[in-house]
Amino acid sequence: MASVPSPMDSSYTPELLSPAGNWDCARAAVAAGADAIFFGMPRFNARLRADNFTEADLPELMSFLHKHGVKGFVAMNTLIFTGELEDAERQLRMIAEAGVDALIIQDLGLAKMAREIAPGVELHGSTQMTITSPEGLSFLESIFPMERAVLARELAVKEIERFGSVPSTPLEVFVHGALCVAYSGQCLTSESLGQRSANRGECAQACRMPYELVVDGVTRRDMGEVRYLLSPQDLAAVEMIPDLVKAGVKSFKIEGRLKTPEYVAAVTRVYRKALDAAIEERRAEITTQDRYELEMMFSRGMSTGWLAGTNHPYLTHGRYGKKRGPLLGKIKACGGTWIELEERTEVPLKAGDGVVFDAGENRDLEQGARIWKVEGERIVFHRTYSGINFSRIKPGNTLYKTSDEKLESEIRRFWQNAKLNEVKAGVRFAASGKPGEVLRITAECGGRKAAAESAMPLQAAAKHALSEATLAEQMGRLGDTGYELEGVEFSVEGECHIGLSELNRMRRVLVEELGAAGGTTSHATTRVSYRDLMPERVREERTAELSVLCRTLEQVQAAVDREVTMIYCDFEDPRRYKDAVAMREGKSKILLATPRIVKPGETGYLKMIERMEPDGLLLRNLASLEYYKHRSDLKRVGDFSLNVANPITARLLKEHATLDTLTISYDLNIGQALDLLGGAPPEWFELTLHQHMPMFHMEHCVFCTFLSKGTTYKDCGRPCETHVVHLRDRVGQMHRLMADVGCRNTLFNGRAQTGARFFGDLRATGLSKFRVELLDEDDLGALRAIGAYQDFLSGRTDAETLLANVTAFEKLGVTEGTLV
Repeated sequence: MASVPSPMDSSYTPELLSPAGNWDCARAAVAAGADAIFFGMPRFNARLRADNFTEADLPELMSFLHKHGVKGFVAMNTLIFTGELEDAERQLRMIAEAGVDALIIQDLGLAKMAREIAPGVELHGSTQMTITSPEGLSFLESIFPMERAVLARELAVKEIERFGSVPSTPLEVFVHGALCVAYSGQCLTSESLGQRSANRGECAQACRMPYELVVDGVTRRDMGEVRYLLSPQDLAAVEMIPDLVKAGVKSFKIEGRLKTPEYVAAVTRVYRKALDAAIEERRAEITTQDRYELEMMFSRGMSTGWLAGTNHPYLTHGRYGKKRGPLLGKIKACGGTWIELEERTEVPLKAGDGVVFDAGENRDLEQGARIWKVEGERIVFHRTYSGINFSRIKPGNTLYKTSDEKLESEIRRFWQNAKLNEVKAGVRFAASGKPGEVLRITAECGGRKAAAESAMPLQAAAKHALSEATLAEQMGRLGDTGYELEGVEFSVEGECHIGLSELNRMRRVLVEELGAAGGTTSHATTRVSYRDLMPERVREERTAELSVLCRTLEQVQAAVDREVTMIYCDFEDPRRYKDAVAMREGKSKILLATPRIVKPGETGYLKMIERMEPDGLLLRNLASLEYYKHRSDLKRVGDFSLNVANPITARLLKEHATLDTLTISYDLNIGQALDLLGGAPPEWFELTLHQHMPMFHMEHCVFCTFLSKGTTYKDCGRPCETHVVHLRDRVGQMHRLMADVGCRNTLFNGRAQTGARFFGDLRATGLSKFRVELLDEDDLGALRAIGAYQDFLSGRTDAETLLANVTAFEKLGVTEGTLV
């Protein structure tokens, strides 16, 4: 197993990690000074739209990287379904054979497989694991030690500092690129709306689309150009590199496997400058030109994300969701084919540059063009070839610069023509022999060994005896072989003579036998198979049971009245849990849900829930698994957010978190759910049969940003407590928005999802636990929904009748959603 350096170890030099979606991007990253690159393959990576690298590419790519002293990490950062475990194992073995340095992994079962099957390859926990707290990281470390933990992007520097309590795991943080509005690993939007899972590399970027804000049933019409309510500005934390180094961060990650090689080169070289300065504890000279290049390569606006702390309007202003580039200014005058700007910025402008006109309109209708010429204060466009409808250009419109062909050409020449420094491989020679015997010289480099013998025995020397200095001089003549002399060991007995030409011949033989310098050494794999990690499947016949998740006390009362045996409470204000616990009677048991996210310093929420003395807990994150793992007196259910997609993940969580029940991941369709149930004991699992899918789960607070003048919960006035808010999407569907105790927002699909049609197939596997999740139903609505599913599970009604009933009481419609 690869050794795990301590993040506080001063010898562990911070690393700059760049993205590579293809060969050109890999070369650009190396030319610009990356210490490592990360890339994907055609399967099991979260950027399937990138070009990616093939199995045939890997040996050549790793040889190229290692030749230049750069590491290569493969992203296998998606959930793995049961039917894919065999293919995943094959890919793990192939990656190890190719000498890949590390794997970036989301799925816990796959991580366990990697650790057992390919222990020589480093294991990096992806940001898709939703690592948001030291407690969560401690839980992962109890299952499998990792060489790297990629933290959630929603953490501030001050929160990252608190990870020092887990000293065995070096930390990696994103410092530049696009920001997901939802927590990575917790976004179900693309899956819910279009069966394109973000946890499977198929994100449809619904966060970049326009939405209308509907408050208490009334559409806000006073928002002007603010339509992109869920689209964050891009991350640009170059100024915060020194703070992150001091916080103990060891890897600085640039997002962008879908970007161009020019983007990779430009961003990497700026961050190389910043990181080198921080390591040397000197001030980095990040110039205006550097910032211009960062913004010009790709930008929806630049921000420090969450790293500097919470400021909701700063991160997500809502005015656009596409690339913008730097601001040029507002139009003060226009006429015919020309415009003039007021208070024009210092951004350089010349003929051939691309611009876009921002009139606050639908972004799909906005106009852009290339500048024909610049005449003093006037910017002139070609009347015919620009394609602009000049009657739509008005004073007050804003102008952004979107492209700079000269800059792109300069950066392209930079990475294409860069002389890449080769890292020489150190080789040690050892010579032994005595007069009358052959001279034997061995060579060793990075675990590889070679040996050569002289063509004739050593002769007694009358003069010019072979010495250690002579041996070192001749063996050190390695020229452009890619090797350099690291040392010699001289064990020749007596005064011996050998011709220099013979020494040179032996050196050439040794170098040839060692092979090409910078070659990649394969990692050994074990004989462990994924089958060895699977649980034993034992099936027990049980009566179907219904549990209900409630979000209000009225819903809890309805569930108690319906004599539901298992009632989950998921309230915005957990202080009200005490009232819910007091309502239990008869056979009803009350289980309290933890927040979806627990950040550093937030375990107080978990302690408060514990004090409410519930019958059990609905655990939603890694920190809660760690915090409650010794509470065997409480029933513990792992929720959907733990992403249980295969039997190996299920076994790990059952054993290490001592969970009673696991909720089947919402990313699974019916076939994949049946495969999971066929590979593990069905009594382990619960499936949510009815729900409004929780699509986005965000640190971003829409209430604060667009319904207050504040920046955080401290000054927002908490409009979430006084208003019912929906977001209407482009097709007119309304989606309910709710806040939790940490002011994190969840956007729920307006259409309910039911799996009633698949109930028979699920029961046939032995599955007996089924859940109904309520959203905003009143007491009567809750009674109707619960009663309908109780009748269905007991056999008093069939699926067709249930669907008719559900359709009747679901105002915004019903779908079979992700199970199809």
